[in-house]
Amino acid sequence: MRAVLYARVSTEEQGNKGYSLRQQLQVLREYCQQNKYEIVGEFEDRVSGAYLNRPGLDTLRDLVADGGVDIVLAQNRDRFTREPAYHYLLRIEFKEHGCKLKALNDIGDESPEGELSDGVVDLIAKYEKARIAGRTSEGRVRKAKEGKIPGSGTPPLGFRYEDGHYYVVEEKMSLVRDIFQRVADGQSLNEVVRYLEGTGAPTPGGGKWHRTTLRTLIFNDTYDGVYYYGRSRKRRTPVVKMVDGEKVYGYKTETEEHPREE
Repeated sequence: MRAVLYARVSTEEQGNKGYSLRQQLQVLREYCQQNKYEIVGEFEDRVSGAYLNRPGLDTLRDLVADGGVDIVLAQNRDRFTREPAYHYLLRIEFKEHGCKLKALNDIGDESPEGELSDGVVDLIAKYEKARIAGRTSEGRVRKAKEGKIPGSGTPPLGFRYEDGHYYVVEEKMSLVRDIFQRVADGQSLNEVVRYLEGTGAPTPGGGKWHRTTLRTLIFNDTYDGVYYYGRSRKRRTPVVKMVDGEKVYGYKTETEEHPREE
């Protein structure tokens, strides 16, 4: 039996060794060796499982459509997709080309009862993910109402994050004051950027200084003593473009601003 292996991690899972691409593929290779399957392809993606248009999966689907593949394997069902309807579409699509879709954690067989069992598992997994997301959102709102800052991401330059609050780091805040003073004295953003690059001053995220980096820093309300939670909401949707006859994947980001009164 000719098998194709598929592994996927989302952005938040990449640092999780239990879900690493290498680990997933190693488990699948061992499974194929035990069952005497011939591996004819391996594909991987580093994107969310909420959508089907992914570089690795798209190439895999083209390979299945060309024939010569008997089974597509993944370690877990949610590696294919987290959406039960998409999982059904993939299974039907592959079946039309004489190919099976199988995850090592499948609990049912190909009977109607088996498909129902796996479908229930998919719905439960989707429900649990939605519950976790809901609890996370509620927790952030609760912290904001308590006067704390939700999350523990990279704080603005000059601050450190601890126990839901920002604290001034004086040696870094002196750089912030220098930046504001230079802008107030009439220096352009480009002039300040060249100055910061020349002195080797660190950026908030550890990268290089750019006009946009500097502008974002200057207009950050935190330096005015205010932190707004939920001020804007960003939506990312996958986009596929044709470039020189090939599909190029990317994302379109839309930002929705909320009134400060909220």
